[in-house]
Amino acid sequence: MLSLKSNGNKGVTVIADGVKIEGKFYSPGSTQINGNVTGDIESDGILTIGKEGKVESNIKAKNAIIAGYFKGEMFATGEVEITSTGKFTGNLTQNDPLLVISKGGVFKGSSKVNGKNK
Repeated sequence: MLSLKSNGNKGVTVIADGVKIEGKFYSPGSTQINGNVTGDIESDGILTIGKEGKVESNIKAKNAIIAGYFKGEMFATGEVEITSTGKFTGNLTQNDPLLVISKGGVFKGSSKVNGKNK
């Protein structure tokens, strides 16, 4: 199970509950999304969509935790975890087969493993 930690001195970017973002953003560390985001997201650390989070996006992240709602395309170089409250609709591409779906978690779409492409 992944846990949200800061990525060295890069910190954690938090999108609070009630906040709505449209557009493209990049986070050099980890990202916690508890609000609504529509647009492209790139995070060098762990990207977490909290239970109240709703994301419709194309995402590039090292690792991801989906505890809320996600719809779109995701590329992850590490582990992707869909928690018991998480709902993932879309396509997932990973370098390694590191997908964890907890009991109650929902995955609708496709999962593709590229192998190590760095």
